[in-house]
Amino acid sequence: MAQKKNLQLTIREYLPSDQCVVKQLFCDGVRENIYPAFFKSMSHPDHVGVALSISVAGYVLGGSSYFQALLFGAAWAGLIYFCCHEIYEGYMLRRLSVDMADIQTNYLDNPNNGFWVAEVGDSTLSRVVGMVMVMGRRKVEEDDHRDNLNGGMGTGSSADGSGEMSYLVVSFPWRRTKLGSQLTQRALDFCKEQGFARLVLDVSSPQTGAISLLRKAGFIQTSSHSNTHANGLIAKLARISVIRMEKFL
Repeated sequence: MAQKKNLQLTIREYLPSDQCVVKQLFCDGVRENIYPAFFKSMSHPDHVGVALSISVAGYVLGGSSYFQALLFGAAWAGLIYFCCHEIYEGYMLRRLSVDMADIQTNYLDNPNNGFWVAEVGDSTLSRVVGMVMVMGRRKVEEDDHRDNLNGGMGTGSSADGSGEMSYLVVSFPWRRTKLGSQLTQRALDFCKEQGFARLVLDVSSPQTGAISLLRKAGFIQTSSHSNTHANGLIAKLARISVIRMEKFL
């Protein structure tokens, strides 16, 4: 802790030289959700019941073998872990191959977007320990986007468009230092400067820490769904939902 106090923290705009460390930070931030998602899924009453039933079946079929019971139960747990892994790994690879493949073109060339990193260091050495991105959507773009989702029928939109926050990641050693709150505030300030009416963010249900941080910042949950772009059976077994959080400015 004393070492952290001696380091200077700066939130600055993304630079091309940050690309490699930002991608690694993103990958680490996504993958760390796999185990919490697995434990959360396995603790669901339905999965507990299935695990017990399968273990009993293994015990009986194995001729009263505790090893067989353990093996059958482990196979079920392995399947659930695989499903959780596929959802997060698939999301990570999809983002790396599409929008993060060219950050400059996909984000920074549009003045409605913003990308910041948190950097800590002293006079001799500095490193990136956090990041956040906002993609802005003006009123016309938002109307077109909603029309496309609703078969060409307008549903109305916020007066000045909105910003969508993503890639809110803080390196593990820098958690509980209010860095996540500072990055969130930077995104909110940017949206106010751009005249956006709200800021939205999608998080997965196992990300309880992120959800708590957002609620403290004034965000509210407005919707949830289970469309994780993974195979339907995988999504059902993983029991991961996507929660939309919003804050009106």
